[in-house]
Amino acid sequence: MTMQLGMVTIDCEDPRKLAAFWCEALGVEIAADYGEYVMLSSTTEGGVRLALQRVPEPRTGKNRVHVDFGTGDREGEVARLVGLGATRLAAHEMPGLIWTVLADPEGNEFCVGSYHD
Repeated sequence: MTMQLGMVTIDCEDPRKLAAFWCEALGVEIAADYGEYVMLSSTTEGGVRLALQRVPEPRTGKNRVHVDFGTGDREGEVARLVGLGATRLAAHEMPGLIWTVLADPEGNEFCVGSYHD
């Protein structure tokens, strides 16, 4: 059996409201809106989709899974995302990689990183 990663789903309080942030952040559109579940279009043909799912409980503690994004202009992207409503949480670096941990408007953590020499 061969599996492929097709979608990452984020639990949230208000899928439509959070979809507005992620659509702007990723430059995508809503592909399907079922009220309690909103699916975004992929950034590339056949690429992984992001979905948002309403859950009754608030997020507590650290995410057990988070999404990592790559870019050639990490600081520029971080500034743009903060302008859209994200919160900068931390920055980390290891040989060849630097990344910033952010939280979306509902507190779900994600990272924006770039490779360097």
